Order: sequence, then C-alpha cells, then structure tokens
Amino acid sequence: MFYRPADGHGLPHNPFHAVVSPRPIAWISTRGADGRDNLAPYSFFNAVASEPPQVVFGSSNTKADRDGTKDSLGNIRETGVFCVNIVEFAAREAMNASSASHPREVDEFEAAGVAKAACETIPCARVGAAPAALECRLTRVVRLAGATNYAVFGVVTGVHLRDDCLVDGRLDVTRYQPVARLGYRDYAVVREVFEMIRPKA
Repeated sequence: MFYRPADGHGLPHNPFHAVVSPRPIAWISTRGADGRDNLAPYSFFNAVASEPPQVVFGSSNTKADRDGTKDSLGNIRETGVFCVNIVEFAAREAMNASSASHPREVDEFEAAGVAKAACETIPCARVGAAPAALECRLTRVVRLAGATNYAVFGVVTGVHLRDDCLVDGRLDVTRYQPVARLGYRDYAVVREVFEMIRPKA
C-alpha cells in the first residue's frame, strides 16, 4: 500500500500514529498565571539535546476556552515553565484519566487522583510519585503546519529521579516500566531491555 497524506489513506483509522511508535509519553504539568495547576499527557514527545538537556513536545487540537490551543500550552505561554513527568505502568490509569477534556479551571491532578509535589527550579507542581521528572524552562514555541499544531521546546533546569529506580548508579527502567503510546488506542510497556556496544571507528 502507498498513499499521499494529502489525498487520505482510505483506512478506517489513521495509520501514521502506528508507524511512528512506540512513542514516549510526556505527562506535562503546568501552572497558569492564576495559580491553577494542569496535568495532561502528550505522546508527540522526545529529548532533542543533552548539553544542555532539552526536550520537545507537540501540542495539537484546541479547547473552546483556550483561544486556539490547549491548557498546557496556554499555561506555558503565561509562565514560561513546565514539567515533564515520566509515566510508569502503575500510573497508566491516572495518566489516561488526566487526558479528559475539562474546563480550564479544573485541576487534573485532583480529577485523576494524582498526588502533587513541588518543583525545585520552577514555580510548578510535578507528579509526586513519578519515577522521573524534568523541570523545564520554555525556549521557544514553533508554529507547525495545520491550524492548531505547535512544537514546544524547553531546556531542563532540574531532574528528579526516584531512588528505588536507581541501580548501581544507573536509571533502571525495568524498575518502573515506562508506558509508551502506539497507534489507535494501543499502548506498550517496557519490561525488558538489551544492550549493544557501538562499533569503534
């Protein structure tokens, strides 16, 4: 099969999301200028540089009460900060619950039953039990093709690692089993890893 996205794929569901998978999930926490906290998952997400550490996530769609965007990006524009919380398997249901579309005054931490903790370098809440969390300062928002598509870049100013996930000085993902997004309504979990050594030049 071959198709041009501009012409449509002719399938019951868009296969693009299934092709680019698995994708890590950024459980983004933000705080608006009004002090209200927000929590929402984004699966168009990744690290893009290490010195200094930087991340990007993609925001699409819109809410009627957010002027052409969603609560996360709206809050980031107001305050210039956000936190990326890593989703462990044990938190999958809470992460999914936080994806519900609520009015902007609703705190998704409370709605999804997620305990908060304070960030250290930015004025923002984070997921208290997350195996890892990246405190970020906004560096730029890039408008992408499409009516409501944006890429949000941030530099990492603080890193939280849960102590029980550190083994011999390394973050052991099998201790918390990160959740990844696939296509459609499908997800994956990492329970097994293998190592490969790069060949020398």
